[in-house]
Amino acid sequence: MTTIAHPDFTAARFASFPDARFTPAPADGVLPEGFFTTTNLPTYVRVDGRWRMPREPRMDGALVLDAQGELWVREGRRVRAGERVVVGKAEDGSEGVYVNMAYLAEGGEGEFKFMTSEVSREKPIDYAHMARLLVEERERGGYPIWVTGPALVHSRARADMTWFVENGFVGALLAGNAVAVHDIEASIYGTTLGMSGAGEATSGGHGLHMRAINRVRQAGSIAKAVEAGVITNGIMHACVKHGVPFVLTGSIRDDGPLPDVVTDNLAAQDAMRRHAVKATMAVLIATALHAIATGNMLPAFVTEKDGSLRELPTICVDSSEFVVSKLKDRGTHQAFGVVTNAQDFMHILRLYVERELAARAAAPKQG
Repeated sequence: MTTIAHPDFTAARFASFPDARFTPAPADGVLPEGFFTTTNLPTYVRVDGRWRMPREPRMDGALVLDAQGELWVREGRRVRAGERVVVGKAEDGSEGVYVNMAYLAEGGEGEFKFMTSEVSREKPIDYAHMARLLVEERERGGYPIWVTGPALVHSRARADMTWFVENGFVGALLAGNAVAVHDIEASIYGTTLGMSGAGEATSGGHGLHMRAINRVRQAGSIAKAVEAGVITNGIMHACVKHGVPFVLTGSIRDDGPLPDVVTDNLAAQDAMRRHAVKATMAVLIATALHAIATGNMLPAFVTEKDGSLRELPTICVDSSEFVVSKLKDRGTHQAFGVVTNAQDFMHILRLYVERELAARAAAPKQG
């Protein structure tokens, strides 16, 4: 993983830079004119002569100094009247805010090369590297968040996703109503959207997802349906049994929805954000809207316990270059694009993780 050095604020170019300017928010949910808009890059604010990093970094927020002197990145709707908000536009430190973009720089401009696009189905996929990242995250007690779409369930990647949950590679699952619905339908009826495991339509299958929703609503929640033996296998069953938190967020087209689904848009954002702020890795699979939403909540970096920074590994998987490109165009420039289908990705990634685990188990112990 790429490590990110802190700027040398003792350098001469920072000597004349002022403290950041703060202006009170005029009303709840209203930012002062000229407020500084954050990116997902490492950002430093000069307060009382000292450069400080705000907590809970993300793009599209404001920099807020609370009453206890703590510096935060906050969504505008969460700022309260009178709170001190940084104003200014400069990102070079000249107005007391410095955004570290140095690690994004790449050399070699002007040289003709083949295969230089960042997202392509023709580029090789380094599954071994991704497997090492996942294993290392588990070993260090990291918090990988997985963001999935229903294609993962329909494409027979359900068993692989369940394996990752059961084996401690998932810190939290973020998804929509449909992922849980079709996973639960598969557990109860053996179908997804009425399709058999062979991908064939079944008689009366069109209503099975609605029957699955009804069974869970009768139980009261997904967890209660697991406890009652209604749901006996699959992704949601594994999350409940292994204590892996999940956030299911709603959309206009949702059937039901399941009782666990957060249907209020702002409440859903907050629920997802509670996991995004803890993320040390992100895997986004077969979902354009949830991937972009999560990407907008993530910083491009992880702050380690010792204060050092590293890039936040962000893997975006989709069968189309469009989704990966759109995610990067929306500011999640650290995202690594994998253009393939969910079934192949999950099956091969699991294979490489199993190989990595076996290799580590066979390696001679140090010391």
